[in-house]
Amino acid sequence: MIKSRLFSAVAAAAVSLSLVLAVPTAEAAPKRDFKVCWTIYAGWMPWEYAATSGIMEKWAKKYDIKVDVVQINDYIESINQYTAGGFDGCTMTNMDALTIPAAGGVDSTALIIGDFSNGNDGIVIKGKGKTLADLKGKPINLVELSVSHYLLARGLESVGLAERDIKVVNTSDADLVAAFASSGVNAVATWNPLLAEVAAMPNVSKVFDSSKIPGEIIDLMVVNSKTLADNPALGKALTGAWYEVMSVMSANTPAGKAAREHMAAASGTDLAGYEAQLAATRMFYTPADAVAFAKSPELPATMTKVAQFSFKHGLLGEGARSADAVGMSFANAKSGDAANLKLRFDPAFMQMAADGKLN
Repeated sequence: MIKSRLFSAVAAAAVSLSLVLAVPTAEAAPKRDFKVCWTIYAGWMPWEYAATSGIMEKWAKKYDIKVDVVQINDYIESINQYTAGGFDGCTMTNMDALTIPAAGGVDSTALIIGDFSNGNDGIVIKGKGKTLADLKGKPINLVELSVSHYLLARGLESVGLAERDIKVVNTSDADLVAAFASSGVNAVATWNPLLAEVAAMPNVSKVFDSSKIPGEIIDLMVVNSKTLADNPALGKALTGAWYEVMSVMSANTPAGKAAREHMAAASGTDLAGYEAQLAATRMFYTPADAVAFAKSPELPATMTKVAQFSFKHGLLGEGARSADAVGMSFANAKSGDAANLKLRFDPAFMQMAADGKLN
């Protein structure tokens, strides 16, 4: 299984019918039982390990709550279920957090910034010695309106091209590798492990990847803002469990290797395959690193780029009149419509972890 980072307008429309379920009332009482969901991807396998190793249960008990960590096979479906109120938290990218729950009216908080893609997403063209400029006038296959599409747009900018200079061919992630192996497809944009498969084919050139736009494709644990405000124990338990797993898996010890082997197997690969994906992922193994990223001026600037792309492609909703339609808040700044603030990058709980206040 892989992480299909795709915005589905049809699915979002269906979710909008049940948004009332996702808006907690002012009288909502503190909860004791919570559910968060995740899908398979290198940067999110720690949630599987937290659940199966007992680390999540330990931290939940510390705060006298229960947290059920649920795997959902379909990435977009997991976000749709979160948006509809079926889960209190969900793993997703920064772009999808903006264009699905936030654009759909669900006030959401990026509780944990886990990593950013640092080569896990890329563009491959057939032929040796090719460059990104060789795409001009040519078709490229990708999952339309996904972060691969965003990556393409950012890449084209870097060589003075625009989307009007190429032709996007919408292709499902399940079909991308086979399509590229056929004679009719010349270029693809995709993510690991598919990227590794197409880049390993003979006579091809990887012409652009996410290491060229570091910090722009970000992987998060997103939690309903009202639920978090009413139940800070949830934020503490999730954050504490996450950084305990980070400490274990990043260690050059037998325990660290065993943890990575477990995550590799759970994601359908071996240790070498999983570590290759981790190598192209800038994991924030310490909360201090994550807090520094959250407080950097680059994060608001990145989300401005993401909002502009999303508005241009109609992902901020039918009523959106500009890229500022959805308000966002950051550690030291705000952007967009303050009256419609729906996405919050709040480092408060990561700061608690960094300060040792969760132990």
